[in-house]
Amino acid sequence: MVRLGLLCQAVQTPMSAPHLSFAEGPRPWSRARQRYRAIRPETGDAILYGLSAAFALVTILSSGLALYRQWAELAIGPFLFGALASAVLASLAARRARHRGDVPAGPSPGRGQWIGRIVVAVLVFAGATAIPLGLEILWRSEGDPGSHVQPEVTVIERGGQTIVKGKDPYHAVTNAAGKVVYHAPGESTVNTFLPYLPLMTVFGIPSEKKHDIALTDARIFFSLVTLLVAAAALWLCPADGRRKMRALQVIAIFPTAALPLATGGDDMPVVAFLLLAMVLARRRQPFAAGVVLGIVSAMKFTAWPLAALALFAAHNRKGARRPLVMFLGMLVVAGPVVVPFALSGPWAFFDNVVLFPLGLSGVTSPAASPLPGHLIVTAFPFLHRVLPVAVGTVGGALLVWYLYRRPPQTAAQVCKVAGVVMAVITLFAPATRIGYLLYPINFFVWAHLFSDRERGELPEPDLVVQPPAEADTVNVATAATATTSPTTVA
Repeated sequence: MVRLGLLCQAVQTPMSAPHLSFAEGPRPWSRARQRYRAIRPETGDAILYGLSAAFALVTILSSGLALYRQWAELAIGPFLFGALASAVLASLAARRARHRGDVPAGPSPGRGQWIGRIVVAVLVFAGATAIPLGLEILWRSEGDPGSHVQPEVTVIERGGQTIVKGKDPYHAVTNAAGKVVYHAPGESTVNTFLPYLPLMTVFGIPSEKKHDIALTDARIFFSLVTLLVAAAALWLCPADGRRKMRALQVIAIFPTAALPLATGGDDMPVVAFLLLAMVLARRRQPFAAGVVLGIVSAMKFTAWPLAALALFAAHNRKGARRPLVMFLGMLVVAGPVVVPFALSGPWAFFDNVVLFPLGLSGVTSPAASPLPGHLIVTAFPFLHRVLPVAVGTVGGALLVWYLYRRPPQTAAQVCKVAGVVMAVITLFAPATRIGYLLYPINFFVWAHLFSDRERGELPEPDLVVQPPAEADTVNVATAATATTSPTTVA
């Protein structure tokens, strides 16, 4: 028995852990979290770079798109290098820890280890993202202007060129009956659609200039904006370096970023702006977060689920909820940008940015990844219009019920819910690309980035310690006397 026993007697409580709101014993995810935290950062790098190399290999062997296979052939070597180099760093770090007698796993890396991780990350970024991007742009400029690039790049560039000329980039491609009534000159019916909101066309404006396409390719500006905005977001984010590093890898280095940036890339600036908005929300700057959400909401509809859920995380410096302030910030940007185009040609706008992305325009979308939604409508064509309505109705009802029962309060909780929502939308949309899974992947990574409880603003609801009953109120003076007494019991 030690002094703790005297303290327990003073407070009239048994010498045991405080009562928690969850059942006794660690939960499975608590054990998994502990095991995750025990993994060295270098070991995690080695695993994830190895999985990236495996993804590149699968892409080489199975992808039906030559552009994707070409990227994978360029990227598999850098990913393998990253896996091997990180494994060596992990081994050296573990050996040094054993030599010093430290805990063999889990602590944050020292300065030398950080330098090693950063060098490996820069080299992998150069080999898997930057060099493939540069080569694809160069090959596009030297050959067929439509080759070595995803169609969305040329669609956005055409939209930017149209905007510069003072014309409406949205045309009614189909009528209400689903019949094609318009073709863009020299383009297929599919590429005639502009399934993006107006602000996305800004990335295509430089292509209006009569310069070499190697200098005006929209992917250059997708990449620059993504890197700059993501860097600003992570610099502002009050999280530890280990979590920031992982978020940076997902948004710039791993296949979740390297593949889209090299081949298409329009989703990456959307993801970067969403990250910045959530960082600002976590810093309790609701209006600034709303302005950034307004920017990204005027680019692509894929930003809207997180933008709507972010209102739950809108708090001011004092902790008071301010969803209307955040919503006002959104309207300041999104309203003047989107509304004029929606009013100038309502059907054309609706046909392009709503019906076509959902596969409801009567024109088959090339987005045909073998995900559940596409497989279902392929096997049962009559469900093509029913499935989106059914998923939206059931999923929407479940989401409303969950938000009513357990409304998210922090940026981390919002990102978790948004990750689930985007995963369901991506998996069950009749026409979608597997690449859209980069949204839920990033959202879940951000939930981890923001969930540092030591720096958290609000406690996790399942880990709140229950307050003691009034009958257990203690005499503080008695407790202090007990703890300061030099007497101990053998």
